[in-house]
Amino acid sequence: MRLPDEPDSYGEINIVPMIDIIFSILAFFIISSLSLTRSEGLSVDLPSAKTASVKQTEQINITIKPDGNLFLNRQPIALEGLQPSLTQMIPSGNESLVIVNADEKVDHGSVVQVMDQVRQVKGAKLAIAAKKINQN
Repeated sequence: MRLPDEPDSYGEINIVPMIDIIFSILAFFIISSLSLTRSEGLSVDLPSAKTASVKQTEQINITIKPDGNLFLNRQPIALEGLQPSLTQMIPSGNESLVIVNADEKVDHGSVVQVMDQVRQVKGAKLAIAAKKINQN
């Protein structure tokens, strides 16, 4: 119920707080997207050369499951067949990156045996996969 001497008041929408919130969200997304870029090295301006070429390296994955089963590019393989298979997969004169994905519960000796087999193959560059820990 309205009193007769009460003035008519009209509602108004104040958009200034809404603009502040939108800019805050925008700033959050810009800052968080900067951490998504992967910069592992120093940025430099590389010189140009007429004979420059892109070097493609093939990636080969070796997986060791917790039960000790071995897989070469998702195909089961025995430890004794690993070296000949890698030699067949890596063409002569080329290099390939061989990544060992071993479960943390795998025996250390099994990983060393696989690494030893990989090191005996010419052109195989060995890498071990690990999760990166975020240090906040």
